Amino acid sequence: MTGTAGAQLAPTAGAGPAEADWAAAEALIRALPPTGRVLLICHVNPDGDALGSMLGFGLGLLRFGVGSLQATFPGPPEVPEPFRGLPGLELLVPATDVDPAPDLVICFDAASESRLGELAGRLTSAGAALVLDHHASNDGFGTVNLVDPTAAATSVVAEQLLTRLGVPLDRAIAECLYVALTTDTGSFRFEATTPAVHHLAARLLATGISPGDISRRVFDTRPFGAVRLFGEVLGRARLEPAAADGRGLVWTFATLEDLIRHDQRPYVLEALIDSVRCTAEADVSCVLKQVRPDEWAVSMRSKGGVDVSRVAVALGGGGHRFAAGFTGRGSAEQVIGSIRDQLDAAVISSDV
Repeated sequence: MTGTAGAQLAPTAGAGPAEADWAAAEALIRALPPTGRVLLICHVNPDGDALGSMLGFGLGLLRFGVGSLQATFPGPPEVPEPFRGLPGLELLVPATDVDPAPDLVICFDAASESRLGELAGRLTSAGAALVLDHHASNDGFGTVNLVDPTAAATSVVAEQLLTRLGVPLDRAIAECLYVALTTDTGSFRFEATTPAVHHLAARLLATGISPGDISRRVFDTRPFGAVRLFGEVLGRARLEPAAADGRGLVWTFATLEDLIRHDQRPYVLEALIDSVRCTAEADVSCVLKQVRPDEWAVSMRSKGGVDVSRVAVALGGGGHRFAAGFTGRGSAEQVIGSIRDQLDAAVISSDV
């Protein structure tokens, strides 16, 4: 392959893929020999869009005729409970067991190489790398990049490429893509929900999948220990009305000890940001989830007055205007301090 950063076909900031990008992505897949080996990778601590896009696309590639295919993600091979009913889970292989030099690697929902963890080396050991993503901060680290910041989810990009390949939607593919779409639109509540999103959802539903069952499984089922954990973590939330040039910041944190005390796995904390972001007095919400004694996975949300992707990028992460994240180091107070220092510069002027 030609390289990673500064690759052949990098995305244009703020724009979707050009026709040349789509054609190049399609050509990579169509050029695979019958014995071609494909490796699919999504980001560390995968959410519904990462897993759903990857597995849905993987099932589509099998229908297309790809014979050798593995799917994986960095870190422990643990699928979060809400996604353990997804079709295509049989494609998953632990990161330690994947092909060291596939003919083609396809990355899903990862804004940067760092989000691929120990699997980032596959970008150079593979024959070529195709990136499917919708994060505006993605700088184009693949050989070919299909990065559409206007897309509500990576699954939108995945579905468009499947269509170009002539792969029809079936119920299994549709369920994966629907989980991805509902996850990143907050069940169609977030600003990214456009008429095109509803049109895609309608086509996915037309395959016969059950939106009620999917919603209960993904959004409305939680262990009692997680309910108790949420109550404790929300009880320590702090409101800073003067932050972000007066637009307000609300934040809280969850420690490793919290998880142990309530006998919960880290993935249960992914939904915590939704309980924090509803605070009326704050435009910006933030949850710190401890990963190691001095390391935190940071999730940020904005109601529109602050571009949290600017904060995340400045601190080594990425995302969108309304949702972003990064890895913070130090104490919780130190990480919040670094966020606080960036907020004023990320305020969106009222005339935008």
